[in-house]
Amino acid sequence: MHDIRWIRENPEAFDEGMKRRGMAPQSAELIMLDARRREAQTEAQVLQSERNTLSREIGKAKSQGHDATEIVTRVGEMKARLGVLEEGQRKAEADLTAALETLPNLPSDGVPLGEDEDANVELRQSGEKPCFDFEPKQHFELGEALGEMDFETAAKLSGARFVLLSGLLARLERAIAQFMLNTHTGEFAYTEVSPPVLVRDHALYGTGQLPKFEEDQYCTEEGMWLIPTAEVPLTNIPAGMVIDEDCLPRRYTAHTLCFRSEAGAAGRDTRGMLRQHQFAKVELVSITHPDQSGDEHERMTACAEEILKRLGLHYRVMVLSTGDLGFGARKTYDLEVWLPGQQAYREISSCSNCGDFQARRMNARFRPVGEKGTRYVHTLNGSGLAVGRTLIAILENYQRRDGSILVPEVLRPYMGGGIDVIGPPVP
Repeated sequence: MHDIRWIRENPEAFDEGMKRRGMAPQSAELIMLDARRREAQTEAQVLQSERNTLSREIGKAKSQGHDATEIVTRVGEMKARLGVLEEGQRKAEADLTAALETLPNLPSDGVPLGEDEDANVELRQSGEKPCFDFEPKQHFELGEALGEMDFETAAKLSGARFVLLSGLLARLERAIAQFMLNTHTGEFAYTEVSPPVLVRDHALYGTGQLPKFEEDQYCTEEGMWLIPTAEVPLTNIPAGMVIDEDCLPRRYTAHTLCFRSEAGAAGRDTRGMLRQHQFAKVELVSITHPDQSGDEHERMTACAEEILKRLGLHYRVMVLSTGDLGFGARKTYDLEVWLPGQQAYREISSCSNCGDFQARRMNARFRPVGEKGTRYVHTLNGSGLAVGRTLIAILENYQRRDGSILVPEVLRPYMGGGIDVIGPPVP
């Protein structure tokens, strides 16, 4: 959510930010709605003050034995008029909020200008692409040949874009998540959380999924929403709170199932596990002081990168352009892992700095040391990493000619029983 006061004071800068997002100027309309709101508010306050003054006159007149009928009538008329004004004020506030809540965050300085992902800029690469003396297969070919990645049974149970993992692939998926959680909590100072995966409207509103992206979410008949990512419950932990400055930053991590309708992804990645309605992810969330959010963004990205490095996976870091930036983000780094079966890089993590955009929607603030007032915190989120996509990357990068999969060394302690190779199945 944007600060209307800042927009009033900086209309040109706001419109320039919207322009970089590929949007028409917005400030004039917003300032007009705000003026209407403020006018209604002022008129209601003036009338209420006059009404209070007259109300005191009623008691004074009665105490002096005077007839107060006329004053009582005027006070009643004012009450009726005040109701009309207050309703107008509520509508004006609702109109302004409705206009503000659908506008994306402003890009940070230095974010590449562009219409879509083609304008994203590569910052760096890490590791080496694996070399094979055979034609590498895609993950679903490998998984199905092992007999432990079953899309047909999953479709029978739930429809398209689901998978049923079993045996050692299911264990490998669990091992990946455990390795990520242990690393983020044991070395990178994140606090592990096991949050609800069903949330109320205000939680999705706070992180920006509602109302604009309602069609991408799953909603129950009781009005609860399945989370699209643990960003939602983790970021909402400080909602409505005032945190002491000394308690910042707060860092959270969680391994949860995530649910997305993929409403805008028809025809994309229909084979395999890349784009599922249900998937697992280890999420990273930071709640920071505004002066620290830039450094925290770099730190969070480095934490996610470290997971890829320890797994021995080649990847690149991209800074997203203004046209590819998410709704609530002001700056985003994408980590794209190399998939030899596809001969392509695919996103495995997005790390975003949202500034105070989400905090304003959630009313999450902190109290600076030595000051009476409060300020909005900054929020950041990132994947540390997407568990299913990490499984895909391991299958494709660690495959062997006979279809077996070498288990990365850092994961072997989590596999149990000294397992270092998966498959192939016995004929």
